[in-house]
Amino acid sequence: MGPPLVLVSQLATGLGVLAGAAIVKSVVENRPMAGGWPRCPSCNGSGRVACLCSRWSDGDIGCRSCAGSGMMLCRSCGGSGSGRPLPIQVPMRSGRSP
Repeated sequence: MGPPLVLVSQLATGLGVLAGAAIVKSVVENRPMAGGWPRCPSCNGSGRVACLCSRWSDGDIGCRSCAGSGMMLCRSCGGSGSGRPLPIQVPMRSGRSP
């Protein structure tokens, strides 16, 4: 009675692993790794833009924003590279006076 039960258990485990792998594969193929947000149009998804010190300098590059690299974080996406919307809170007042 022991060997058939072990065989059925191993078969069920194998089928479960295959089903899990198929689900993971379908999720990965249908969803890009970068997430659901589009690329930032300002930096084209890199998260970095040319620093102001390199735009208007006479050849010397380096400031606190870029640390000498000539590239600073994108102001539009905050360096994430995605065009995700920023959450804001809008204060609302009721139309009635107290």
